[in-house]
Amino acid sequence: MVETELASKGKASFGDANDQAAFNFLGKALYGCLITIWVFFQLGPILTLGLPKIIGEIFLHTFSIPPFLIKRAYNRLYEFFRESSGSILDEAEKMGISREEACHNLLFVTCFNSFGGMKIFFPSMLKWVGQSGVGLHTQLATEIRSAIRSNGGQVTMAAMEQMPLMKSVVYESLRIDPPVVPFQYGKAKKDFTVQSHDNLFEVKAGDMLFGYQPFATKDPIIFEKPEEFLPGRFLGEEGERLLKHVLWSNGPETESPTVGNKQCAGKDFVVMVSRLLVVEIFRRYDSFEVEVGTSALGSSVNLTALKKATF
Repeated sequence: MVETELASKGKASFGDANDQAAFNFLGKALYGCLITIWVFFQLGPILTLGLPKIIGEIFLHTFSIPPFLIKRAYNRLYEFFRESSGSILDEAEKMGISREEACHNLLFVTCFNSFGGMKIFFPSMLKWVGQSGVGLHTQLATEIRSAIRSNGGQVTMAAMEQMPLMKSVVYESLRIDPPVVPFQYGKAKKDFTVQSHDNLFEVKAGDMLFGYQPFATKDPIIFEKPEEFLPGRFLGEEGERLLKHVLWSNGPETESPTVGNKQCAGKDFVVMVSRLLVVEIFRRYDSFEVEVGTSALGSSVNLTALKKATF
């Protein structure tokens, strides 16, 4: 689809192809629009939609969007997951979780954590990789194709572990442009102390806390040239030590989601499919060019040139 559009129009929207491919990966195409609408409702409090600030603040950020507007669409999604997830819901019951609760959680982790992450992050990653130019593209293509050949010509988990530059590119994309809600609020449940690089802050129970994640992901004390996209930032032992400061999933990249933390339940899935996207691109193409714009959820990307694989 992208190649056809590029050939006929001179450029191709990555966003449209990304939305369709992401949803096809996660469920029946019938529900693609429903998921997009539902994700929009979830992210409404932080969207701008290009509206004048005063209008956006009044209609999007002052009042809750009425749930009844999305209830019917949500129920259709719920029925799809209930009918299609029998074995998973059986396992949930064995663990003491009701089928209804498990189904709601399964819907959320698939449609918001995973699809939502892919919808926001994939165009962003394509933007950074595309703008980095032919030099990086050639390195990625060489590394990826060599690892695939060494693993019998197949894209496997073992093969992807042999692609350190590819993995670093994905981590750097997650660091510089994380697919999360950047504003985080919470009330302290007890007295405690927060420590920065050079200060201590006493927090009392009941205090309202506000966090802005980019302050951490672009901390100049931790990351050299934090505002720049450095593809090899996470290579080698020194680079791997920085992974604990990649916080896009509401927790360190070196840790995993548990029932006791707020880390994104789709964390590992988003990383895996992001790697697959980079691998599949450079299996097929030596390089590509992009035209970058903005959208309500981040970046919009149009592909303006594709160079098919030559080696």
